[in-house]
Formats: sequence, structure tokens, C-alpha cells
Amino acid sequence: MAKHRVLLVDDNNDIREVFQEGLEKRGFEVVPAATVNEALRLIATEQFDVLLSDLHMPDPGDGFTVVSAMRHTQPNAVTLLMSGYPAVQEAMTAIVLEADEILVKPMGLADVASVIEKRLSNREVRVLSKKERVAVILQRDREYTIRSWLSRVESDAELAALQLSFTERTGHLPLILRDIVHRLRLAPNAASTVSEAAREHGQVRRRQGYTIPMMVEESRSLQVSIFNTLQNNLGTADFSTLLPDVMTIADEVDSQLKQSLIGYSEGLQTPNPSLAYSIHR
Repeated sequence: MAKHRVLLVDDNNDIREVFQEGLEKRGFEVVPAATVNEALRLIATEQFDVLLSDLHMPDPGDGFTVVSAMRHTQPNAVTLLMSGYPAVQEAMTAIVLEADEILVKPMGLADVASVIEKRLSNREVRVLSKKERVAVILQRDREYTIRSWLSRVESDAELAALQLSFTERTGHLPLILRDIVHRLRLAPNAASTVSEAAREHGQVRRRQGYTIPMMVEESRSLQVSIFNTLQNNLGTADFSTLLPDVMTIADEVDSQLKQSLIGYSEGLQTPNPSLAYSIHR
């Protein structure tokens, strides 16, 4: 009879080793993961019967990210979260909805094994939820990303000091996000694209009085806003492609920043009318 496979996720080496050894002695096959990225890769490429994950690794949302990935990629797996905070059972309703159970530390190995065995014997058959690629999410929630970005920019004293209209401030973003979505839809490992919108953005920002550090901060805020959009859509995101898509986004945003700085350094030039800033494009 095949052993039940357990994905054990914890950034504490000692805890990981103790639980792995103890569960293996009780007849489970245990695959350890020390980071969220490692856990997401394993969820996307291997099959498991159980997920046993720490909630805090080291950020509070890490455990939720892992359990959400398991729930939406392998919906019939038992999903268990461990937390050192007893109040988490009442306070974190969203996580409870994703996980089968939250185990409060300290909890003995025998008790954890008992919970796993009980859950495995009463597993529910769940329907795999509809998955969406990152490109679809970003295209659909473009306006949310723009508003999130604008909020971050306006909270930065240096950037907010420049008195610009909404269109002057955000007019480049629909074009920039369009180029990011296009890159995501290309074949895996495709090279970064040439973004004329990014280059013209640099020219416009120079005329508006931006400095290079301000351009860098603006680009950083865009990455954060994009990732916030993805965080809000974890319930439908396709986790089998999420990691490579996130890496592609980071690479494309960096490439666009480079192209913007090239445009910035080229001095004042007449913009291409076809790329004129317009929030309606």
C-alpha cells in the first residue's frame, strides 16, 4: 500500500527535522520545504495527500499563500496550518476557510499525526476551482493596480510634491501594463520586450521634473502594486505558472525602468502622438 505523502513546510530546521522523522516513523512519506517558493514549486510539480505548514515563515501571510496554493492546485489534499497564536482560530477567518484545520502550538507529534490520520479517513472530494493566468488577472484588474499605484505614489512626499493631474501622473500605466501582459503571454523564457511606452515615459518624466531616484521609486511602487493585485486573486491564480510569471513581471518591470531611463537621458523630444498618455487606452 502506497504511503500518504505529506508536504511539510517550516523555515525552522529543527522543527522540520523532528516532524519529518516522527511522521516517517508513523508510515508517512514526508517531503520537506524550508521556504514558500520551494513549497509552491513542489505543489506545482508533485502530488501530495497532506499539507502541514507553519503559518509564519517569516511573514504572517506565508502560510496562507501555501495553503491557498494547495487548495486550488490539489483540492483533495488535507491542508493543516500550525500557529503559535491561539487567537488565530478566531481572528483569521479567511485562512480558516482555506485550511481544513489550524493546529495551535505547542502540539505534540502524536497529536499532529492523529489529526492527519483522522482527516485522511474523512476526506471530502472537492472540485478544482477555475484557474487564471497572471496575464488575465492583470488585464482584468488593471484599474485596481493603477489606483493602488497612485495611492502609493501620493503617500511618497518627494513624488507627491510634483503637482500633476491624474492623467499626467498615471497616463503611462495602461501602456506599461499592456506591455507586461504581452510579455507574460509570450513563450516561457522569452526575452524582455522593447517598450516604446517606457522610453517615452522617461522623456515625459524628465520634462515634468522627475529625478532618476524618483523614477526608480515609481518603478518599485509599480511592482508592489502588481503583486498586491495578485495577492488579492490568490483564490483563482494558476499556481502552476505563478512563480515563473512573477519572475517575468520583475524582469519586465526592471527592463522597462532601464528603457525609461534611456528615454530620460535622451533629453526633451517630441513624443510620438500614437503613444500620447491617455488613461482611456
